[in-house]
Amino acid sequence: MPARRSISPKKGALAQTRPDTIAAQVVRGLLERTQLDPASLEDVIVGCAYPEAAQGNNLARIVGFLAGLPEAVGGITVNRFCGSSMSAIHLAAAQIEAGMGDAFLCVGVESMTMVPQGGFNFSPNPQLLEQFPAAYITMGETAENVAARRGVSRADQEQLAVASHAKATAAREQGRLRAEIVPIAASDGQRVDSDGCSRPSTSLAALAALKPAFRPDGVVTAGTSSPLTDGAAAVLVTSEAFAVQHDLTPLARIRAFASVGCDPTEMGMGPVPATRKALARAGLRVEDIGLVEINEAFASQALACVRELGLDPETINLDGGGLAIGHPLGATGARITGKAAALLVRERVRYALSTQCIGGGQGVATVLEAM
Repeated sequence: MPARRSISPKKGALAQTRPDTIAAQVVRGLLERTQLDPASLEDVIVGCAYPEAAQGNNLARIVGFLAGLPEAVGGITVNRFCGSSMSAIHLAAAQIEAGMGDAFLCVGVESMTMVPQGGFNFSPNPQLLEQFPAAYITMGETAENVAARRGVSRADQEQLAVASHAKATAAREQGRLRAEIVPIAASDGQRVDSDGCSRPSTSLAALAALKPAFRPDGVVTAGTSSPLTDGAAAVLVTSEAFAVQHDLTPLARIRAFASVGCDPTEMGMGPVPATRKALARAGLRVEDIGLVEINEAFASQALACVRELGLDPETINLDGGGLAIGHPLGATGARITGKAAALLVRERVRYALSTQCIGGGQGVATVLEAM
């Protein structure tokens, strides 16, 4: 049962609204829509890539207090960079399977305006920096590496970006996003109820005019990179018995999940081994997957992963991806997993996959099954 909210800092709609405040409003929105008594929750698990400053302390506990949850419902904050809130879902599912609770609120949040990527006090380990500097490679460099090593042209990247914006624009105009968006009361009094990253006017000509963003002779531009974004997402993960007992209508069943490490210099390829591992655990093949939500951190890596996995492009990011919607680091995992679950119902297919790459060289994947 997903709910989320994201907006581009360029637009400024949420730039001055604290991330813990945004997340708390999303949590309240999800609980209102499900009519669930928050006292029945086992725990709140919040994913955040840079849990410091306005999104510091134990962010999960802060969000719980702000959302008005009972004092007895605790909270834990987890960090797997871009995969933080997908890992929150995995932790919840594992605890349910182990008999350690029946209902978990899995939340992801990031304000890339208030807490910049890398944080405020970047302090790499000197020994690791000398012996293995790739551990700290910038994400833009990895996108260029993937493009060069995997043969992804600039033209191909720009075609994906145009398609992503077109799909997101169509989904918004046709009202397909309303059910998953919780309107946010911003700090300046605005009511923010739509995504601000998608650009209907995006064209191949406009993208072709952009300068390379990370290397003077590179092929990755701002237009083929996910925009810096502020946002939050929340997903309710329960046992099947709990859902029946509380009159909830499940969107999907978690069939399998996986996390892996990979070469940090091409971290964008993380979805490939993560997906293969999750599919093997589920006893499925790529051909069994009816729809896919893969995070478009960069067009180069998303395309390279789709090609290497042999995914059907017609099944990918049906309502647009991160290039158009944005990628608030800690929130994306919950957003794309919740989205995949909702699409299972809408598209009436049996299996869905959500997967993403992770800074530092990791990948995560979740296989969902229709109920």
